[in-house]
Amino acid sequence: MNSSVQIFSGSASRYLAQQIADEYGIPLGKEIVARFCDGEMQPSFEETIRGNDVFIVQSTFAPSDNLMELLLMIDAARRASANQVVAVIPYFGFARQDRKDKPRVPIGAKLIANILMAAGVNRVITMDLHADQIQGFFDVPVDHMYASSIFVPYIQNLKLENLVMASPDTGGTRRAGAYAKFLNCEMVICYKQRIKANEVSRMVLIGDVRGKDVIIVDDIIDTGGTITKAAKTMMENGARSVRGLCTHPIMSSNAHAKIEESEFCEFIVSDTIPLQKKSDKITVLSTAKLFADVIKRVNSHQSISTHFEFPTIL
Repeated sequence: MNSSVQIFSGSASRYLAQQIADEYGIPLGKEIVARFCDGEMQPSFEETIRGNDVFIVQSTFAPSDNLMELLLMIDAARRASANQVVAVIPYFGFARQDRKDKPRVPIGAKLIANILMAAGVNRVITMDLHADQIQGFFDVPVDHMYASSIFVPYIQNLKLENLVMASPDTGGTRRAGAYAKFLNCEMVICYKQRIKANEVSRMVLIGDVRGKDVIIVDDIIDTGGTITKAAKTMMENGARSVRGLCTHPIMSSNAHAKIEESEFCEFIVSDTIPLQKKSDKITVLSTAKLFADVIKRVNSHQSISTHFEFPTIL
């Protein structure tokens, strides 16, 4: 017999958690987060969760309070005798720190995995990790979903006759290549050189985009410097149009302004992170149906292996 499912939300992802609960067909769980004058927080579940499967939806983008709130909610659920506590983390923060790329730096993603397990999480559901090996940082099951299940149908509906997939840097070639292979189109790569963090000094295009409709695909857009420079490079090399495709729109600093002023005719993102500003150029696609389906399968002990394939078309 399956345990009852309850879906709760941290403060940062309430907009998405409500959609997931609606897709699942249950009301979003009731909780409050009390805050002391010094900023300390104390989450509290306002309904019984004893013996139930508790799914807590919270992306861990900045500030770090979002991560801390998730940890406290996991601990509270475990101490309230939940059957199992599942962290649904649409955007897994600190994922760019997946290895030591220079001496005397932390492996932040591994540290966060350790902290989540110490808090008592039984399972993690996430989407488009910056580095696939982060799944191995956990000693509990990790269900790694792919945003391709929502992006691919949208791309197909655009009916672009001269489609070319592009990677904004050499690190994203595998991702862009997977899209290109499935969509049966060509791929190009941008080679970039940096003089310092978040600033691209030089970019060279590898491949031909003349007369093509280009879609530049990435997992994260932070300041927007690399991907907007890539778009400019595409147009300078004769592209007919250029679009951006990104799972996690962090959009820090003046990223929104860069997108607005860029060569992009459209920028497509998911809702793993809420947009701080709306834009006519930015199209937001919902991940709620995908996460709701995975929650149903986890609760009923059904296979979710189809969601690991590229792409999963729901």
